[in-house]
Amino acid sequence: MKVGIVIFPGSNCDKDAVWAFSNIYNQEVVELWHKETDLKDVDLIFLPGGFSFGDYLRSGAIARFSPIMKSVIDFANKGGLVFGVCNGFQVLCESHLLPGALLHNSHQKFNCKNVFIKAETNNSFITQKVSKGVALKIPVAHGEGKYYCNDETLKKIIANDQILFRYCDENGNASDESNPNGSLENIAGICNEGRNVFGMMPHPERVVDAELYNTDGRLIFESMLQQAQVV
Repeated sequence: MKVGIVIFPGSNCDKDAVWAFSNIYNQEVVELWHKETDLKDVDLIFLPGGFSFGDYLRSGAIARFSPIMKSVIDFANKGGLVFGVCNGFQVLCESHLLPGALLHNSHQKFNCKNVFIKAETNNSFITQKVSKGVALKIPVAHGEGKYYCNDETLKKIIANDQILFRYCDENGNASDESNPNGSLENIAGICNEGRNVFGMMPHPERVVDAELYNTDGRLIFESMLQQAQVV
């Protein structure tokens, strides 16, 4: 699989993603600067975390207008695989490739810690090898990670099985106490209706290397690699 990792001014998790794809999983990786428009024939586009353009206005609101994003949107609209993590998730929502928005955390503080999430479906590119309901320990690092959408959109994403992950405790129980940012329905990750665009706030790319004493993110990467072999 050839992976294109988009880099905006202020991105700071791009190297984590490069390491995970290239060093842990031996995939070909190309770095795509935000002013470029050529996607270089990639099979997957990864939008990393960070603080694109300093998170001015809203997180992801300026990055959405970078030249590369027109190509990313065209790629996604043609069925191409796009995965955004943290700031990447925010950019995908701002680009309307994913429904809803990421708001300021309810407690108005920056979150940087390990949390637990559980997969709600196996019917997706990034969850097909993740056991439903089993808690994964994945780190978060965000100030605007509160997922929100209106009632009509919520009903739609539930009906379409678009909720990929929910925040939970170590036993897989979703509750207000296990919700680190106030996200609606404890939502930590979603996909689009076409099931080719994916976003999540926690950082699986940070927990794939055994030297970091946590490899819970590997199931997400292994799901991607398995799907890539199919498509």
